[in-house]
Amino acid sequence: MVSFDHRDPGTDESIWAAALAARDLVTLDLDVDRVIVVAAHPDDESLGAAGLLASATARGIRVEIVIVTDGEGSHPDSPTHSPATLALVRRREVAVAVEAVGVAGVPRFLGLPDGGTDAHRDDIAAALHEVLDRAGDDRVLVLSPWRGDGHRDHRVVGEIVEEVCAQRGVRSRAFPIWLWHWGSPDDVLWARAERLALDDAARDAKARALRAHESQLSALSAAPGDEPMIHARMHAHFTRDEEVFFAPEPAAASVGPEYFDGMYARHDDPWGFDSRWYEQRKRAVLLAALPRRRYRAVFEAGCSTGALTGELADRGDRVLAVDLSPAALERAARRLEGRANVELRVASLPADWPDGVFDLVVLSEVAYYWNDADLAAGLTAAASALEPQGHLVACHWRHPVAEYPRSGDSVHAALAAVPTLVRLVRHEEDDFVLEVYGRSGARSVAVEAGLVP
Repeated sequence: MVSFDHRDPGTDESIWAAALAARDLVTLDLDVDRVIVVAAHPDDESLGAAGLLASATARGIRVEIVIVTDGEGSHPDSPTHSPATLALVRRREVAVAVEAVGVAGVPRFLGLPDGGTDAHRDDIAAALHEVLDRAGDDRVLVLSPWRGDGHRDHRVVGEIVEEVCAQRGVRSRAFPIWLWHWGSPDDVLWARAERLALDDAARDAKARALRAHESQLSALSAAPGDEPMIHARMHAHFTRDEEVFFAPEPAAASVGPEYFDGMYARHDDPWGFDSRWYEQRKRAVLLAALPRRRYRAVFEAGCSTGALTGELADRGDRVLAVDLSPAALERAARRLEGRANVELRVASLPADWPDGVFDLVVLSEVAYYWNDADLAAGLTAAASALEPQGHLVACHWRHPVAEYPRSGDSVHAALAAVPTLVRLVRHEEDDFVLEVYGRSGARSVAVEAGLVP
Protein backbone atom coordinates (compact mmCIF):
# COMPACT_ATOMS: atom_id res chain seq x y z
CA MET A 1 0.00 0.00 0.00
CA VAL A 2 1.06 3.58 -0.62
CA SER A 3 0.21 6.67 1.37
CA PHE A 4 -1.23 9.69 -0.42
CA ASP A 5 -3.52 12.65 0.12
CA HIS A 6 -6.19 13.41 -2.45
CA ARG A 7 -5.58 17.12 -1.83
CA ASP A 8 -1.99 16.91 -3.08
CA PRO A 9 -1.38 18.33 -6.57
CA GLY A 10 -0.38 14.88 -7.74
CA THR A 11 1.38 13.84 -10.93
CA ASP A 12 0.72 16.16 -13.84
CA GLU A 13 -1.18 14.60 -16.72
CA SER A 14 1.52 15.73 -19.17
CA ILE A 15 3.90 13.19 -17.60
CA TRP A 16 1.41 10.38 -18.14
CA ALA A 17 0.59 11.56 -21.66
CA ALA A 18 4.26 11.37 -22.63
CA ALA A 19 4.69 7.96 -21.00
CA LEU A 20 1.64 6.53 -22.77
CA ALA A 21 2.61 8.00 -26.13
CA ALA A 22 6.04 6.37 -25.86
CA ARG A 23 4.64 2.87 -25.42
CA ASP A 24 3.00 0.54 -27.89
CA LEU A 25 0.56 -1.15 -25.53
CA VAL A 26 -1.50 -4.20 -26.36
CA THR A 27 -5.08 -3.38 -27.32
CA LEU A 28 -7.69 -4.63 -24.88
CA ASP A 29 -9.81 -7.39 -26.42
CA LEU A 30 -13.47 -6.40 -26.17
CA ASP A 31 -14.79 -9.32 -28.21
CA VAL A 32 -17.10 -10.57 -25.44
CA ASP A 33 -20.79 -11.11 -24.81
CA ARG A 34 -20.93 -9.50 -21.38
CA VAL A 35 -18.94 -7.03 -19.27
CA ILE A 36 -19.26 -7.13 -15.48
CA VAL A 37 -17.88 -4.29 -13.39
CA VAL A 38 -17.29 -4.71 -9.66
CA ALA A 39 -16.65 -1.21 -8.30
CA ALA A 40 -15.53 -0.52 -4.75
CA HIS A 41 -17.31 2.86 -4.69
CA PRO A 42 -19.77 4.81 -6.81
CA ASP A 43 -17.62 6.65 -9.43
CA ASP A 44 -14.94 3.95 -9.74
CA GLU A 45 -16.76 2.55 -12.77
CA SER A 46 -16.90 6.00 -14.39
CA LEU A 47 -13.36 7.12 -13.62
CA GLY A 48 -11.72 3.87 -14.64
CA ALA A 49 -13.94 2.35 -17.31
CA ALA A 50 -16.78 4.62 -18.50
CA GLY A 51 -15.24 4.81 -21.97
CA LEU A 52 -15.09 1.02 -22.18
CA LEU A 53 -18.67 0.74 -20.96
CA ALA A 54 -19.86 3.21 -23.58
CA SER A 55 -17.93 1.34 -26.27
CA ALA A 56 -19.39 -1.97 -25.09
CA THR A 57 -23.00 -0.82 -25.02
CA ALA A 58 -22.59 0.74 -28.47
CA ARG A 59 -21.58 -2.74 -29.72
CA GLY A 60 -24.58 -4.38 -28.07
CA ILE A 61 -22.54 -6.00 -25.31
CA ARG A 62 -24.51 -6.52 -22.13
CA VAL A 63 -23.12 -4.67 -19.09
CA GLU A 64 -23.78 -5.41 -15.43
CA ILE A 65 -22.44 -3.30 -12.57
CA VAL A 66 -22.00 -4.20 -8.91
CA ILE A 67 -21.23 -1.35 -6.48
CA VAL A 68 -19.72 -2.76 -3.29
CA THR A 69 -19.99 0.28 -0.98
CA ASP A 70 -22.06 3.45 -1.12
CA GLY A 71 -18.98 5.66 -0.75
CA GLU A 72 -20.43 7.23 2.38
CA GLY A 73 -16.93 7.81 3.78
CA SER A 74 -15.77 10.17 1.04
CA HIS A 75 -16.14 13.28 3.23
CA PRO A 76 -15.61 12.12 6.84
CA ASP A 77 -15.31 15.69 8.16
CA SER A 78 -18.27 17.17 6.29
CA PRO A 79 -20.35 19.48 8.50
CA THR A 80 -23.23 19.46 6.00
CA HIS A 81 -23.60 15.84 4.84
CA SER A 82 -23.93 12.82 7.09
CA PRO A 83 -22.65 9.44 5.83
CA ALA A 84 -26.24 8.33 5.28
CA THR A 85 -26.97 11.43 3.19
CA LEU A 86 -23.80 10.94 1.16
CA ALA A 87 -24.75 7.32 0.51
CA LEU A 88 -28.09 8.37 -0.96
CA VAL A 89 -26.49 11.12 -3.04
CA ARG A 90 -23.86 8.81 -4.44
CA ARG A 91 -26.34 6.08 -5.33
CA ARG A 92 -28.35 8.63 -7.32
CA GLU A 93 -25.20 9.90 -9.02
CA VAL A 94 -24.01 6.49 -10.18
CA ALA A 95 -27.45 5.65 -11.54
CA VAL A 96 -27.25 8.77 -13.74
CA ALA A 97 -23.65 8.01 -14.69
CA VAL A 98 -24.27 4.49 -15.94
CA GLU A 99 -27.29 5.65 -17.89
CA ALA A 100 -25.01 8.18 -19.60
CA VAL A 101 -22.85 5.38 -21.00
CA GLY A 102 -25.85 3.38 -22.19
CA VAL A 103 -26.11 0.77 -19.44
CA ALA A 104 -29.65 -0.51 -19.05
CA GLY A 105 -30.99 -0.77 -15.51
CA VAL A 106 -29.49 0.37 -12.24
CA PRO A 107 -26.38 -1.12 -10.65
CA ARG A 108 -26.62 -3.70 -7.92
CA PHE A 109 -25.69 -2.05 -4.61
CA LEU A 110 -24.21 -4.31 -1.94
CA GLY A 111 -24.28 -1.51 0.67
CA LEU A 112 -21.15 -2.74 2.47
CA PRO A 113 -19.21 -0.33 4.71
CA ASP A 114 -17.00 2.20 2.94
CA GLY A 115 -13.47 1.42 4.12
CA GLY A 116 -14.57 -1.91 5.60
CA THR A 117 -14.56 -4.25 2.61
CA ASP A 118 -11.86 -6.50 4.08
CA ALA A 119 -14.36 -7.80 6.63
CA HIS A 120 -16.86 -8.70 3.90
CA ARG A 121 -14.80 -10.67 1.40
CA ASP A 122 -17.25 -13.58 1.39
CA ASP A 123 -20.17 -11.27 0.57
CA ILE A 124 -18.31 -9.66 -2.33
CA ALA A 125 -17.17 -13.01 -3.71
CA ALA A 126 -20.69 -14.44 -3.41
CA ALA A 127 -22.15 -11.49 -5.33
CA LEU A 128 -19.67 -11.97 -8.16
CA HIS A 129 -20.29 -15.72 -8.26
CA GLU A 130 -24.03 -15.02 -8.55
CA VAL A 131 -23.54 -12.67 -11.50
CA LEU A 132 -21.20 -15.12 -13.20
CA ASP A 133 -23.69 -17.94 -12.65
CA ARG A 134 -26.34 -15.89 -14.47
CA ALA A 135 -23.92 -15.27 -17.33
CA GLY A 136 -23.97 -18.97 -18.17
CA ASP A 137 -21.87 -19.73 -21.23
CA ASP A 138 -21.41 -16.08 -22.24
CA ARG A 139 -17.90 -14.86 -22.96
CA VAL A 140 -17.31 -12.55 -20.00
CA LEU A 141 -14.87 -9.79 -19.12
CA VAL A 142 -14.86 -8.72 -15.45
CA LEU A 143 -13.47 -5.30 -14.50
CA SER A 144 -12.48 -4.01 -11.08
CA PRO A 145 -10.23 -1.40 -9.47
CA TRP A 146 -6.55 -2.26 -9.57
CA ARG A 147 -5.34 -3.99 -6.40
CA GLY A 148 -2.19 -1.82 -6.34
CA ASP A 149 -4.09 1.46 -6.47
CA GLY A 150 -3.14 2.52 -2.94
CA HIS A 151 -6.68 2.44 -1.57
CA ARG A 152 -7.69 -0.37 0.83
CA ASP A 153 -11.11 -0.97 -0.73
CA HIS A 154 -9.62 -1.00 -4.23
CA ARG A 155 -7.06 -3.58 -3.10
CA VAL A 156 -9.65 -5.85 -1.49
CA VAL A 157 -12.12 -5.73 -4.36
CA GLY A 158 -9.34 -6.19 -6.90
CA GLU A 159 -8.00 -9.23 -5.05
CA ILE A 160 -11.41 -10.85 -4.78
CA VAL A 161 -12.22 -10.32 -8.46
CA GLU A 162 -8.88 -11.78 -9.55
CA GLU A 163 -9.29 -14.79 -7.24
CA VAL A 164 -12.88 -15.58 -8.24
CA CYS A 165 -12.16 -15.15 -11.95
CA ALA A 166 -9.05 -17.34 -11.72
CA GLN A 167 -11.07 -20.05 -9.98
CA ARG A 168 -13.72 -19.98 -12.68
CA GLY A 169 -11.49 -19.45 -15.70
CA VAL A 170 -13.02 -16.04 -16.48
CA ARG A 171 -10.99 -13.19 -17.99
CA SER A 172 -10.52 -10.14 -15.74
CA ARG A 173 -8.85 -6.76 -16.08
CA ALA A 174 -8.20 -4.01 -13.51
CA PHE A 175 -8.35 -0.26 -13.94
CA PRO A 176 -6.12 2.12 -11.97
CA ILE A 177 -7.57 5.32 -10.53
CA TRP A 178 -5.38 6.77 -7.79
CA LEU A 179 -2.18 5.48 -9.41
CA TRP A 180 -2.45 8.40 -11.83
CA HIS A 181 -2.43 10.76 -8.83
CA TRP A 182 0.33 9.42 -6.58
CA GLY A 183 2.37 7.38 -9.05
CA SER A 184 4.84 7.87 -11.86
CA PRO A 185 5.59 5.84 -15.00
CA ASP A 186 8.17 3.90 -12.99
CA ASP A 187 5.33 2.48 -10.84
CA VAL A 188 3.56 0.82 -13.78
CA LEU A 189 4.05 -2.80 -14.82
CA TRP A 190 3.86 -1.89 -18.49
CA ALA A 191 4.17 -5.51 -19.65
CA ARG A 192 0.70 -6.16 -18.20
CA ALA A 193 -0.89 -2.89 -19.42
CA GLU A 194 -3.49 -2.82 -22.18
CA ARG A 195 -5.20 0.17 -23.77
CA LEU A 196 -8.62 0.80 -25.22
CA ALA A 197 -8.89 3.70 -27.67
CA LEU A 198 -12.03 5.79 -27.20
CA ASP A 199 -13.87 7.32 -30.12
CA ASP A 200 -15.59 10.70 -29.84
CA ALA A 201 -18.90 9.15 -28.78
CA ALA A 202 -17.28 7.15 -25.98
CA ARG A 203 -15.30 10.16 -24.76
CA ASP A 204 -18.44 12.29 -24.72
CA ALA A 205 -20.36 9.61 -22.82
CA LYS A 206 -17.54 9.31 -20.30
CA ALA A 207 -17.49 13.08 -19.77
CA ARG A 208 -21.23 13.01 -19.03
CA ALA A 209 -20.79 10.06 -16.68
CA LEU A 210 -18.07 11.89 -14.76
CA ARG A 211 -20.17 15.05 -14.47
CA ALA A 212 -22.88 12.98 -12.80
CA HIS A 213 -20.57 12.45 -9.78
CA GLU A 214 -20.95 16.06 -8.67
CA SER A 215 -20.39 15.26 -4.97
CA GLN A 216 -16.84 14.16 -5.79
CA LEU A 217 -15.92 16.75 -8.42
CA SER A 218 -17.34 19.84 -6.71
CA ALA A 219 -17.35 21.15 -3.16
CA LEU A 220 -20.35 20.08 -1.10
CA SER A 221 -20.28 23.56 0.44
CA ALA A 222 -17.79 26.28 1.24
CA ALA A 223 -17.19 24.82 4.70
CA PRO A 224 -13.96 23.02 5.62
CA GLY A 225 -14.42 19.29 5.16
CA ASP A 226 -16.59 19.70 2.07
CA GLU A 227 -13.77 20.13 -0.45
CA PRO A 228 -13.84 18.21 -3.76
CA MET A 229 -12.36 14.73 -3.68
CA ILE A 230 -11.25 14.93 -7.31
CA HIS A 231 -9.64 18.26 -8.16
CA ALA A 232 -8.92 19.54 -11.66
CA ARG A 233 -5.43 18.04 -11.93
CA MET A 234 -6.76 14.64 -10.91
CA HIS A 235 -9.76 14.97 -13.22
CA ALA A 236 -7.43 15.55 -16.19
CA HIS A 237 -6.30 11.93 -16.05
CA PHE A 238 -9.79 10.82 -17.06
CA THR A 239 -10.27 13.00 -20.12
CA ARG A 240 -7.83 11.02 -22.29
CA ASP A 241 -8.73 9.45 -25.61
CA GLU A 242 -7.88 6.04 -24.17
CA GLU A 243 -8.30 3.96 -21.01
CA VAL A 244 -5.67 1.70 -19.50
CA PHE A 245 -6.24 -1.70 -17.90
CA PHE A 246 -3.93 -4.21 -16.25
CA ALA A 247 -4.00 -7.95 -16.83
CA PRO A 248 -3.71 -10.09 -13.69
CA GLU A 249 -0.32 -11.21 -12.47
CA PRO A 250 0.74 -14.59 -13.84
CA ALA A 251 -0.45 -17.42 -11.64
CA ALA A 252 1.93 -18.18 -8.84
CA ALA A 253 3.33 -21.66 -8.47
CA SER A 254 2.32 -23.81 -5.52
CA VAL A 255 5.01 -24.03 -2.85
CA GLY A 256 7.11 -27.09 -3.63
CA PRO A 257 8.97 -29.65 -1.51
CA GLU A 258 12.29 -27.79 -1.67
CA TYR A 259 10.82 -25.02 0.50
CA PHE A 260 9.77 -27.48 3.19
CA ASP A 261 12.95 -29.53 2.95
CA GLY A 262 14.91 -26.35 3.64
CA MET A 263 12.72 -25.43 6.61
CA TYR A 264 13.09 -28.86 8.24
CA ALA A 265 16.84 -28.91 7.54
CA ARG A 266 17.33 -25.64 9.39
CA HIS A 267 14.88 -26.07 12.29
CA ASP A 268 13.72 -28.88 14.53
CA ASP A 269 10.33 -27.18 14.99
CA PRO A 270 10.04 -24.75 12.04
CA TRP A 271 6.65 -23.28 12.87
CA GLY A 272 6.78 -23.67 16.63
CA PHE A 273 4.09 -26.36 16.77
CA ASP A 274 5.47 -27.63 20.06
CA SER A 275 7.13 -24.54 21.50
CA ARG A 276 4.54 -21.79 20.93
CA TRP A 277 1.44 -21.28 23.03
CA TYR A 278 -0.16 -19.73 19.96
CA GLU A 279 0.01 -23.07 18.14
CA GLN A 280 -1.14 -25.07 21.17
CA ARG A 281 -4.12 -22.77 21.69
CA LYS A 282 -5.04 -22.82 18.00
CA ARG A 283 -5.12 -26.63 18.00
CA ALA A 284 -7.38 -26.52 21.07
CA VAL A 285 -9.73 -24.12 19.26
CA LEU A 286 -9.82 -26.41 16.22
CA LEU A 287 -10.57 -29.48 18.27
CA ALA A 288 -13.25 -27.65 20.25
CA ALA A 289 -14.93 -26.55 17.00
CA LEU A 290 -15.42 -30.11 15.72
CA PRO A 291 -19.16 -30.86 15.85
CA ARG A 292 -18.73 -34.49 16.95
CA ARG A 293 -16.94 -36.09 19.85
CA ARG A 294 -15.61 -38.90 17.69
CA TYR A 295 -15.04 -39.66 14.01
CA ARG A 296 -14.68 -42.94 12.18
CA ALA A 297 -12.23 -41.95 9.43
CA VAL A 298 -10.08 -38.79 9.50
CA PHE A 299 -7.93 -37.40 6.69
CA GLU A 300 -5.35 -34.73 7.57
CA ALA A 301 -3.75 -32.87 4.67
CA GLY A 302 -0.26 -31.56 5.36
CA CYS A 303 0.35 -33.08 8.78
CA SER A 304 3.92 -31.77 9.17
CA THR A 305 5.51 -33.17 12.35
CA GLY A 306 2.24 -34.64 13.62
CA ALA A 307 1.41 -32.23 16.45
CA LEU A 308 -2.26 -32.05 15.45
CA THR A 309 -2.30 -35.62 14.13
CA GLY A 310 -1.88 -37.09 17.60
CA GLU A 311 -4.80 -35.11 18.96
CA LEU A 312 -6.97 -36.08 16.00
CA ALA A 313 -6.07 -39.71 16.70
CA ASP A 314 -7.59 -39.27 20.18
CA ARG A 315 -10.88 -38.38 18.47
CA GLY A 316 -10.79 -40.76 15.48
CA ASP A 317 -10.92 -44.50 14.97
CA ARG A 318 -8.58 -44.20 11.99
CA VAL A 319 -6.40 -41.27 10.85
CA LEU A 320 -4.66 -40.97 7.49
CA ALA A 321 -2.14 -38.10 7.58
CA VAL A 322 -0.04 -37.04 4.60
CA ASP A 323 2.74 -34.56 3.90
CA LEU A 324 5.00 -33.90 0.93
CA SER A 325 8.12 -33.73 3.10
CA PRO A 326 9.76 -37.03 4.11
CA ALA A 327 11.68 -35.14 6.81
CA ALA A 328 8.41 -33.98 8.38
CA LEU A 329 6.98 -37.49 8.30
CA GLU A 330 10.08 -38.93 9.95
CA ARG A 331 9.48 -36.61 12.92
CA ALA A 332 5.77 -37.37 12.88
CA ALA A 333 6.52 -41.10 12.94
CA ARG A 334 8.71 -40.68 16.03
CA ARG A 335 6.02 -38.65 17.75
CA LEU A 336 3.25 -41.11 16.89
CA GLU A 337 5.12 -44.34 17.43
CA GLY A 338 2.78 -46.99 18.80
CA ARG A 339 -0.39 -45.24 17.58
CA ALA A 340 -1.91 -48.13 15.64
CA ASN A 341 -4.82 -46.03 14.36
CA VAL A 342 -2.54 -43.58 12.49
CA GLU A 343 -1.19 -44.10 8.95
CA LEU A 344 1.42 -41.67 7.56
CA ARG A 345 2.07 -41.26 3.84
CA VAL A 346 4.20 -39.07 1.59
CA ALA A 347 1.85 -37.26 -0.80
CA SER A 348 1.91 -34.03 -2.79
CA LEU A 349 -1.55 -32.54 -2.70
CA PRO A 350 -3.85 -32.11 -4.46
CA ALA A 351 -2.32 -34.36 -7.15
CA ASP A 352 -1.92 -37.32 -4.78
CA TRP A 353 -5.27 -36.98 -3.03
CA PRO A 354 -6.06 -40.40 -1.50
CA ASP A 355 -8.91 -42.63 -2.58
CA GLY A 356 -11.80 -43.24 -0.22
CA VAL A 357 -14.22 -41.16 1.82
CA PHE A 358 -13.89 -39.70 5.31
CA ASP A 359 -16.22 -38.28 7.90
CA LEU A 360 -13.60 -35.65 8.81
CA VAL A 361 -11.23 -33.85 6.43
CA VAL A 362 -8.72 -31.43 7.99
CA LEU A 363 -7.08 -28.61 6.01
CA SER A 364 -4.97 -26.89 8.65
CA GLU A 365 -2.35 -24.37 7.47
CA VAL A 366 -1.99 -26.02 4.08
CA ALA A 367 -4.19 -24.49 1.36
CA TYR A 368 -2.38 -21.12 1.14
CA TYR A 369 0.58 -23.06 -0.30
CA TRP A 370 -1.53 -23.87 -3.39
CA ASN A 371 -1.81 -21.77 -6.51
CA ASP A 372 -5.19 -21.06 -8.10
CA ALA A 373 -5.44 -24.31 -10.04
CA ASP A 374 -4.31 -26.44 -7.12
CA LEU A 375 -6.65 -24.65 -4.72
CA ALA A 376 -9.62 -25.30 -6.97
CA ALA A 377 -8.60 -28.95 -7.38
CA GLY A 378 -7.87 -29.38 -3.67
CA LEU A 379 -11.16 -27.94 -2.47
CA THR A 380 -13.06 -30.03 -5.01
CA ALA A 381 -11.24 -33.15 -3.82
CA ALA A 382 -11.86 -32.31 -0.16
CA ALA A 383 -15.58 -31.79 -0.70
CA SER A 384 -15.86 -34.96 -2.78
CA ALA A 385 -14.03 -36.99 -0.11
CA LEU A 386 -16.62 -36.20 2.56
CA GLU A 387 -19.17 -38.78 3.59
CA PRO A 388 -22.78 -37.47 3.41
CA GLN A 389 -22.71 -36.54 7.12
CA GLY A 390 -19.01 -35.68 7.19
CA HIS A 391 -17.27 -32.46 8.20
CA LEU A 392 -14.46 -30.42 6.68
CA VAL A 393 -12.45 -28.19 9.02
CA ALA A 394 -10.12 -25.51 7.63
CA CYS A 395 -7.82 -23.25 9.64
CA HIS A 396 -5.33 -20.75 8.21
CA TRP A 397 -2.97 -17.92 9.23
CA ARG A 398 -4.26 -14.54 8.04
CA HIS A 399 -1.09 -12.46 7.82
CA PRO A 400 0.77 -12.22 4.48
CA VAL A 401 3.81 -14.43 3.88
CA ALA A 402 5.97 -13.56 0.90
CA GLU A 403 6.66 -17.17 -0.05
CA TYR A 404 2.98 -18.19 -0.15
CA PRO A 405 0.98 -17.72 -3.35
CA ARG A 406 -2.16 -16.65 -1.46
CA SER A 407 -3.54 -15.47 1.86
CA GLY A 408 -5.49 -17.49 4.38
CA ASP A 409 -8.48 -15.22 3.81
CA SER A 410 -8.47 -16.04 0.10
CA VAL A 411 -8.51 -19.75 0.93
CA HIS A 412 -11.62 -19.33 3.04
CA ALA A 413 -13.29 -17.10 0.44
CA ALA A 414 -12.81 -19.90 -2.09
CA LEU A 415 -14.08 -22.47 0.39
CA ALA A 416 -17.23 -20.45 0.98
CA ALA A 417 -17.93 -20.58 -2.75
CA VAL A 418 -17.91 -24.39 -2.98
CA PRO A 419 -21.57 -25.06 -3.88
CA THR A 420 -21.85 -28.48 -2.20
CA LEU A 421 -20.78 -27.24 1.23
CA VAL A 422 -22.57 -25.32 3.97
CA ARG A 423 -20.76 -23.56 6.79
CA LEU A 424 -21.51 -24.71 10.32
CA VAL A 425 -18.81 -22.87 12.29
CA ARG A 426 -16.75 -19.73 11.74
CA HIS A 427 -14.17 -18.51 14.25
CA GLU A 428 -12.21 -15.42 13.21
CA GLU A 429 -9.34 -13.66 14.93
CA ASP A 430 -6.79 -11.13 13.72
CA ASP A 431 -4.29 -13.97 13.29
CA PHE A 432 -6.26 -16.92 11.95
CA VAL A 433 -9.65 -17.97 10.65
CA LEU A 434 -11.20 -21.38 11.35
CA GLU A 435 -14.30 -22.80 9.70
CA VAL A 436 -16.19 -26.09 9.73
CA TYR A 437 -18.29 -27.15 6.75
CA GLY A 438 -20.66 -30.00 6.05
CA ARG A 439 -22.43 -31.19 2.97
CA SER A 440 -25.73 -29.63 1.95
CA GLY A 441 -28.28 -30.42 4.64
CA ALA A 442 -25.69 -30.65 7.42
CA ARG A 443 -27.09 -30.04 10.88
CA SER A 444 -25.79 -28.07 13.86
CA VAL A 445 -24.54 -29.74 17.02
CA ALA A 446 -27.72 -28.90 18.91
CA VAL A 447 -29.94 -30.27 16.14
CA GLU A 448 -27.91 -33.49 15.93
CA ALA A 449 -28.18 -33.88 19.72
CA GLY A 450 -31.95 -33.40 19.62
CA LEU A 451 -31.84 -30.19 21.69
CA VAL A 452 -33.75 -28.24 19.04
CA PRO A 453 -36.02 -29.38 16.19
